[in-house]
Amino acid sequence: MDKLNLGKHISGKFNEELESVMSKVLAMGGLVEKQLMDALEAIQKSDQELAERVLKSDRKINELELEIDQACTRIIAKRQPTASDLRLVLSILKAISDLERMGDEVERLAHVAQESFSKDQEHLLVSLENLGQLVLVMLRQVLDAFARMDEEAAYSVHQQDASADRQYEALTRQLMTYMMEDSRSIPKIMDVLWAARSLERIGDRCQNIAEYIIFFVRGKDVRHMSPASMENTVKGIR
Repeated sequence: MDKLNLGKHISGKFNEELESVMSKVLAMGGLVEKQLMDALEAIQKSDQELAERVLKSDRKINELELEIDQACTRIIAKRQPTASDLRLVLSILKAISDLERMGDEVERLAHVAQESFSKDQEHLLVSLENLGQLVLVMLRQVLDAFARMDEEAAYSVHQQDASADRQYEALTRQLMTYMMEDSRSIPKIMDVLWAARSLERIGDRCQNIAEYIIFFVRGKDVRHMSPASMENTVKGIR
């Protein structure tokens, strides 16, 4: 599995199984990325047909999650992996769960794109654009880090989530101001708020995947580490 930066195994069959599973994970990630990109475009252009295609694409993501889950279960049962191989399988199982949930969050974005917004309300959708693009970049980067099992790149994505959180908080305050100024717009503002919340959650799940990468490479669970401890772990400082 040189191309995935995971090394070779004594068993060629085992190597093939791991490579197949990793390829499916990356394919699943690519579908989620395309789904998110299309949902953001559908919102920007008020394209209901594109939004409908986004909703239909979620089925393939769910199918891939099941395929990968079953393949990992077979690997554990047949190969009884230890050490780094077991960490890889566990990281994959956790990552596909987050990817599937990202797909669910994207569905909310697609539903917002299907709503009818008046000319006076279109500015509400524009406010989602910056947050959406930041989260999309995070997703692309964490998938690339996962393909290469690059803990430094994963750590960089992990750090970006703070920026996504700040943008989400600023957007929430802005939308609440609009709500107080015009009570008639509350239903539409709530739609946009839920969409913003979905984007923030996608960013959180990118952060989760970054943690799985570090777990695989370093063999340490960094989920509840302080920022300084995590940085030391990534740099190999004890």
